Amino acid sequence: MAWGKSSPPDPAKVSTIRQLLPLIILFSLVAGVGFVVYQIYVGASKIRKNAEDSFAARNVVFTRDGMKVGVKHMENERYVDATQSWVVRAWNAAGPGSSSGPSPSAAATKRR
Repeated sequence: MAWGKSSPPDPAKVSTIRQLLPLIILFSLVAGVGFVVYQIYVGASKIRKNAEDSFAARNVVFTRDGMKVGVKHMENERYVDATQSWVVRAWNAAGPGSSSGPSPSAAATKRR
């Protein structure tokens, strides 16, 4: 009879599936937790990288020793021009028309 009773399942096969089911559930849970932890790590890495880039634009660097603040880059030619302008101003201030004392040329004209 085709619609009759079927043979009962093999007890050894059912027992194997029942023993492996908790192991499969455990592996899927560990994989899920691992995926979540990995995504948290990737997000934290991106945040750290963006923060480093933002602070680097402001010349601030974090090291193991602490935070170091750098001086903004100044081109050598601009630095030399600024320095020379101060020297020229000081030279002109101490020149012949200053009230700091007689200049060498004024003393020479008095002798004549």
